[in-house]
Amino acid sequence: MLAKVLTILAIVAAAGATDDFDPFIDIPFKRIKTSAERIEEHGYPAESHFVETPDGYVLNVFRIPHSPKHGNGSEESPRPVVLIMHGLFSCSDCFLLNGPEDALPYNYADAGYDVWLGNARGNIYSRNNTRLDVKHPYFWKFSWHEIGSIDLPATIDYILERTGQQALHYVGHSQGCTSFFVMGSHRPEYNAKIKTAHMLAPPVYMGNTTEELIVGTAPLFGHHGIGSTLLENQVLLPQNAFIQRILDTTCSNQPIMLSYCKTLAILWGGPEIGNLNQTLLPQIAETHPAGVSSNQAIHYLQSFASNDFRLYDWGTKRNLEYYGVAEPPAYDLTKITSELYLYYGLSDGSANKKDVSRLPDLLPNLALLHEVPDPTWGHLDFIFATEVKKVINDLVLDYSKAYDEK
Repeated sequence: MLAKVLTILAIVAAAGATDDFDPFIDIPFKRIKTSAERIEEHGYPAESHFVETPDGYVLNVFRIPHSPKHGNGSEESPRPVVLIMHGLFSCSDCFLLNGPEDALPYNYADAGYDVWLGNARGNIYSRNNTRLDVKHPYFWKFSWHEIGSIDLPATIDYILERTGQQALHYVGHSQGCTSFFVMGSHRPEYNAKIKTAHMLAPPVYMGNTTEELIVGTAPLFGHHGIGSTLLENQVLLPQNAFIQRILDTTCSNQPIMLSYCKTLAILWGGPEIGNLNQTLLPQIAETHPAGVSSNQAIHYLQSFASNDFRLYDWGTKRNLEYYGVAEPPAYDLTKITSELYLYYGLSDGSANKKDVSRLPDLLPNLALLHEVPDPTWGHLDFIFATEVKKVINDLVLDYSKAYDEK
């Protein structure tokens, strides 16, 4: 029954996803808040910036220039910089929802860092292109390869130019890790612009994933064929303002509604959400899923099917046109010379321990391979768990500070 209801909701969301629809006219639902507004609600200064990529995508990135605990920040010397990047179906909001005591961006700001929150092309904050309309299928012709090879370098260059720094710290969750591995191997010159890189739940090799959605759909879409061809180059789970307002308005801390939201969280992030701070569910429902290209999901399915980390498979004909070979080339991870820190959980169905364990032998500058001791720690726990500050954030911050204190 639940599956049928969710299917109907998905169809309604897709059918109603029109750019000119304004859900706020005569409807008493609360307005969506931007990342900047969420930051300012807690008394922190916030800035909104726009980065244009070489292929015309306009990425909205947010900044916490300093912590209110450090006054107005004007008299301090330049602060070290950190860029924090979200995962699949997500956006910059996700790292803010745990609040000023437990959310990583605030922890970094309080420690004296200049904090930047990135947004990948196609999500709710980065849905503009100076050359293409969002309704054009070519707008959606990208996967996490383009996010890693174009979006991250453009964002990093913008941040370093604005701050006058030569390098920054990087923290990525899920797809934020995948795209970093793309950048480090495909654009190796950017390794020199990274101080430390912290990979939270990194889905790189995925042959051993146990995530049911991936395992179940890979036979249909994980190989180039009719299924992937029909699905590619379009928005996946379009963010519908009306449906999102219903979800975040009805989701509350009342037992019945909280149970409903928890079901949605399981569908999005997998069953391993035992450590999830459930009071965040209404806020998560406001902006998640934040929108992705279908190619991003297909690319992950291809990683599972091939048991390799390689470029997008367009089929033999287009592979020959794009890559010069029939099969998509594998990324050369030995080119990633950034100081890397890997963190994984034993209950993570997407970034499986067996797959993560393949990485150390390929990474020339691996500083840490950290297994979270809690055997129940899952994929979303790295940003939404009640104990995330103690288990993850403090560790990440300590390694960043140690680097800057050398």
